[in-house]
Amino acid sequence: MSDSSCRVLPFYAGGSPAGKVRTGSHECTITCPRAQRRVSAGLRASYCIRVTDPIPRPQSLLLSFLGDEVLGRGVCVYTGSVIEVFRRAGVGEQATRSTLTRMVGRGLLCRRREGRRTYVGLTDRSEAILRDGERRIWRTGAVNRDWDGTWTLLGFSLPESWQRQRHDLRSQLTWAGFGALFNGLWIAPGEVDVSGIVAELGLASHVKVFRAHADIGTDIAEMINDTWDLHKLAARYRDFDVSWRPFAATDPTGEDALARRLRLTAEWLQVIRGDPRLPVRHLPADWPAAGAETTFRAVHARLEAPARDAARRLIETLPTA
Repeated sequence: MSDSSCRVLPFYAGGSPAGKVRTGSHECTITCPRAQRRVSAGLRASYCIRVTDPIPRPQSLLLSFLGDEVLGRGVCVYTGSVIEVFRRAGVGEQATRSTLTRMVGRGLLCRRREGRRTYVGLTDRSEAILRDGERRIWRTGAVNRDWDGTWTLLGFSLPESWQRQRHDLRSQLTWAGFGALFNGLWIAPGEVDVSGIVAELGLASHVKVFRAHADIGTDIAEMINDTWDLHKLAARYRDFDVSWRPFAATDPTGEDALARRLRLTAEWLQVIRGDPRLPVRHLPADWPAAGAETTFRAVHARLEAPARDAARRLIETLPTA
């Protein structure tokens, strides 16, 4: 499935930047040259335009669904219910079935049959992932106001031929919130436990981990700016805020609320899991994480009751025991 959606929409775009329009709350890129010429002239156009806010991948949506509807409830969910909810969220049946199959194969879901119906439930591995997401959303938060000055430093030296291992390590470190301070020396705010990453990759003899504080006189803000792409991080928060803020003042129907809450949570998790939670006192004064988090919580609160009502109607479950 494509990460973006193309829709045929009518729009007026006089005065819009070249190739850009707005439809509802979304900024769109015009993909048709003829439409671009008409928009530049301030004329009405109705063409295929690419909405720039990405649809989360089916696995991200499924993890959000499981976190909302299965985690902590002691139930398995009927796969037909998952397919119906995902259809309302814009994901086709084949993509949903393929995602369920892949997640069973990866040990993220267990399968159970009752008659002709198939149900899926959580495994220890998927429950740990969902608990981490729950913690990141509702307890840790997007803004790091309580940093104690500690940094985790990780140095590694790998043989030149170990290109795959080097790539895997860098990918895992980035996901864990590290940035490359120097070649072979990575840094993350706070105390980060990387023992699982190192053990999984089999690199214990090639990696050294330290806890440290910056010396007096170190320009931490400059170091952060050199190590992480702050513009990219900030843009993710701003894009989320702009896309979702209008929904804080709308009242969707139940089924729409369920699908919308699913996308909301999945998109928010994508944003915050890509954020190393850098200390806010060393970030630009207009850092947008707090505003985006306020929008997330406001929209989630508005969607909660109608989404719960829809879930009771649409989702069939069985007790796990």
